[in-house]
Amino acid sequence: MKISVCQLPDELSPQDPAWQRFVQRLESCRPDIALLNEMPFGPWVPRERIFNPVLADATVRAHETALMALAELPSAVIASRPVENNGRLANEAFLFDSGIYVAVHHKHYFPEEAGFFESTWFAPGRPGFDTVDYHGVRFGALLCTELMFTEWARHYRRQGAHVIVSPRASCASMRNWDAAARMAAIASGCYVLSSNRVSEATAETGFGGRGFAYSPTGELLCETSAAEPVALVDIELAQVADAQSRYPCYVRELA
Repeated sequence: MKISVCQLPDELSPQDPAWQRFVQRLESCRPDIALLNEMPFGPWVPRERIFNPVLADATVRAHETALMALAELPSAVIASRPVENNGRLANEAFLFDSGIYVAVHHKHYFPEEAGFFESTWFAPGRPGFDTVDYHGVRFGALLCTELMFTEWARHYRRQGAHVIVSPRASCASMRNWDAAARMAAIASGCYVLSSNRVSEATAETGFGGRGFAYSPTGELLCETSAAEPVALVDIELAQVADAQSRYPCYVRELA
């Protein structure tokens, strides 16, 4: 299975030239799945310190409208989007293929700081960290900050996951993200793939781009850049099986 990672610009809409260029790249490389970044369409609403119901409704509608554009892509899509959740929002990871929408996971871990007032805006509407199968490959989702918590990577390994996907909206510093992704891969024996939002350097909240893919043993396989905003990785289940049979994956936790 081939999966693409990417970096897509802030304030994206399906009418933007950047989206059209992205579609053209997918048509050229033909991945089975395109992994998009966290809540890729419209403004990044957690920039606002105070929850705004009008802005919340606007971001929900922007992502609902964008599903029509996703349906026209030459590949399945994994991403996240905001959905209504009892007067707030939930950040929902989903798999979308041939018009069929599957909700996968709601984000549970939220920062609360300048540019990222996420706990003000979001709360999970469904519990748990569950996997989803797609054509024989099992996926787990860790949305952005959740990638920092390695216990959930191990949890997904115990559920038989092969790939952990992490749509992000993170800043330019990559030190912690590389460490988190490598450790998630090493601890789980899964591929760890991530796509990110990217913004102009002068933006109030600067998103750093750089999607990446790590192997089941923690090697960097590919990464995106301004010059190459889409990168492709081949998923080899035999490599997952081998990594999960070795240290440290085989180590059992004793109560």
